[in-house]
Amino acid sequence: MAKKRRPQNQPKPVTGEVPVVGAREPCPCGSGRRYKACHGRAAAQAATELVRRPFEGLPGECDWVALRELVPAATVPLALRDGLPEGVPSVTLATVLPMAWPALRRDNGAVLLGVQNDTATGDLSRDLADVLTRALATEPGNPVPSARTAPDGPRLQDLLDLSAPFEPEVHEGFEFWLDDAAQATPEVTASLERANEAAMPTARLSGVTAAYWCRTPEKNHLRWVMPQAEDDLLDGLARLHAAGASSLGEGTRLVGSFRAHGLTVPVWDLPGAMGAEECEKPATAFGERLAEALASAAPLTVDERRARSGLTNRQITLS
Repeated sequence: MAKKRRPQNQPKPVTGEVPVVGAREPCPCGSGRRYKACHGRAAAQAATELVRRPFEGLPGECDWVALRELVPAATVPLALRDGLPEGVPSVTLATVLPMAWPALRRDNGAVLLGVQNDTATGDLSRDLADVLTRALATEPGNPVPSARTAPDGPRLQDLLDLSAPFEPEVHEGFEFWLDDAAQATPEVTASLERANEAAMPTARLSGVTAAYWCRTPEKNHLRWVMPQAEDDLLDGLARLHAAGASSLGEGTRLVGSFRAHGLTVPVWDLPGAMGAEECEKPATAFGERLAEALASAAPLTVDERRARSGLTNRQITLS
């Protein structure tokens, strides 16, 4: 005897855009399948597809990458394409915020947007734009929690004024978190102390773009985010390395590179006595040598190919 089928409460088919529902719920389109196996599949794919260069098209793309991956404490004023909403005196990008909050709406209505936080999708630009949009609508005096990002929401490129300059200010510590230290909660105070203890002294060079000096207990480093296509840049670096012209002076050495958000970040070891100011002239001179090497159309020599292989083997992917 055949079993009776249980009646199922199928949703009425919708016309137009299919709304988002729970993954195991019936799809609102009326197909009879669960949402995750129907329209939710395309939404999930859109939400997880990796955008290799999320900051491409933004002013200061190289500095965006540096603030996301390399710099402990820095801020940048942001200008919105449509201007600031009423009650929002300013919007500021910050490397990181207390308790890793995605964003914070200060008591006076100002917005701080953290670039170093967990992301919900493969498009960091869309995730940050979602946080920014929610921060502008958050009641003053509150952090902005993590949330699911809509796969078709705006990106930073849609919200920011692309004609405005992007000029990071590097800080020694994270005191920029607070309007009034006396009013900070114990949790924020503890988070501030931990962050200050862990932060490496860092400075942005003024003579070249997106180059950041930092001090570690063992030695100093220069990490320079460069905009050129990876293959072209590695060729140029290999030409200089094979010619003995890839250092920044005595006691310095090009040791490899990072790969981050579609850009390449060469890294130099520096002597402990070499500070950021001492890097300025050598970095400018290196930039000129690199420009000449990048302009060469000659095939790589045997020594240059060997140098390129060594640089490739010492490359680390951050994101």
